[in-house]
Amino acid sequence: MAIPLSKTRRSGNTLYLSGELGFAADGTMPEGIAAQTRQCIENITATLAKEGLDLSNVLSCTCYLTDPADFADFNAVYSEMFPEPFPVRTTIGCALMIDAKVEITVIAEG
Repeated sequence: MAIPLSKTRRSGNTLYLSGELGFAADGTMPEGIAAQTRQCIENITATLAKEGLDLSNVLSCTCYLTDPADFADFNAVYSEMFPEPFPVRTTIGCALMIDAKVEITVIAEG
């Protein structure tokens, strides 16, 4: 199914990334919130690198979790992977349009 969106959009020095999921390069989804969070952030890192940026350029994250009970495990991986000072962040419990445990969208500058 074709989804009408851009993976990234730039306005001046600000880069907007569409929501990223935890799919591996081979199209599989790892099991569990920790593995999906790690893969999701690795995918974000790869997208940022194509723009000459890294996680230190991220100003804001909006994080969607399908199960609020996963928050502690999600937060452990997130805090390990993002450098300080951490981006501002909103974390929301919700249903996603695909069978995944986490989706993250970011705004970066650089």
